[in-house]
Amino acid sequence: MRGFCIIYKRKMLRRVKKYIRDERLLRAGDRVLVCVSGGADSVALLDVMVRGGYECIVAHCNFQLRGEESERDERFVRSLAEQMGVEVCVTRFDTEDYAKAHQLSIEMAARRLRYRWFDEVARAHDCKAVAVAHHQNDQAETVLMNLRRGAGLRGMVGMRALSTNPETESEIPVIRPLLCTTREYIRHYLRDIRKMAWVEDSSNTDTSIRRNAIRQELAGYTKAEIEHMAETAYRMQGYADMLDGRESRAAGICQLYEKLKDCGSLEVDKIYDAMQQDEGGKRWESETHVVVLRKHTLYIDKK
Repeated sequence: MRGFCIIYKRKMLRRVKKYIRDERLLRAGDRVLVCVSGGADSVALLDVMVRGGYECIVAHCNFQLRGEESERDERFVRSLAEQMGVEVCVTRFDTEDYAKAHQLSIEMAARRLRYRWFDEVARAHDCKAVAVAHHQNDQAETVLMNLRRGAGLRGMVGMRALSTNPETESEIPVIRPLLCTTREYIRHYLRDIRKMAWVEDSSNTDTSIRRNAIRQELAGYTKAEIEHMAETAYRMQGYADMLDGRESRAAGICQLYEKLKDCGSLEVDKIYDAMQQDEGGKRWESETHVVVLRKHTLYIDKK
């Protein structure tokens, strides 16, 4: 069992580091602001980023909306940062007053406050990025929300691994290193492998909040179904980038898919990555075709 745990820890770390590398989110050793609420997702994000060798600074917002529970979350994050030996920055917001003054919902007020503050802290500490803990379940929720509102291609792309700060449009990007994994995977990693605690936000059960209602609906979906929805969003990002003339990994994979779409079932993303790394001599087979990579060139033959 101990050997399995070691393999699993490495698997999680390898998966996230590969995703960071593939999507060009950070360079090795970069300083990054990690946004930690105290929930499972953000605790896992901090753990993986620290273990991945990035220089992490923790940012925590106390929105003072849940009484003692908000205070508990702040204490937990301060303690976690101390245990992990990383600097922590904490701020407290009068969220309800801000929402009333600016005629915003509580959710929108909290979003505006936190992303503006994240950018301030990232600038003050010379961080290369602001890391948030969105994962594939969050991506599926976003896509479903957009579909229900009525969405075209732009709405189907969901959240990107790399984006501008939605409140400041700063040159310091917001990154989502956990978009390569699911909520189920994250919780198993923390609970059974890393033996790490987290706190639960009781407001997440309030289904009067639209996203929470969709989250409850998605609880009946399988892990594979969530992964497929997230993969669809990634494909849509690629097609949107192609239309915009934007170079990205997602666009490159979509272009390669169009080239290979008549060749049967092939792992196009793996072929694309092999081409980028110049892994000459690699070979892939479908029921109808053989694809071989030689010197950056794909040779496609019918069986």
